Amino acid sequence: QVQLVESGGGSVQPGGSLRLSCLASGMKLEDYGLGWFRETPEKKLQEIACIDSRDGRIYYDYSVKGRFTMTTDNAKNMFFLDMNNLRRDDTAVYFCAAEVGLGVVSGSCPRDWSYDEWGQGTQVTVSS
Repeated sequence: QVQLVESGGGSVQPGGSLRLSCLASGMKLEDYGLGWFRETPEKKLQEIACIDSRDGRIYYDYSVKGRFTMTTDNAKNMFFLDMNNLRRDDTAVYFCAAEVGLGVVSGSCPRDWSYDEWGQGTQVTVSS
């Protein structure tokens, strides 16, 4: 049974940094497309970063590119989202997600409905 467990959310001032972690069990990271999402005020899931399962390439939404970095540690079966230069509009609940064999098409991260496996979510609050 696949399970994703997130950790690392919290409160930070604008300009600060946080690292989100997602620990996977019951799966091998290398076989899965991986993603990070956040919930918008309209309660929609915005895709912000993803890894193509076929070649390991990483893609970012324009809103976080240059500030957020997605990495993996296959030995620990974990993946991460390092968030730097955080802004107030980064405040959201963040989710990790995985789907076996999922690839990236046309350079855009897959939408939320492409993923079957989800973490529980972690709150990130950016305020002064």
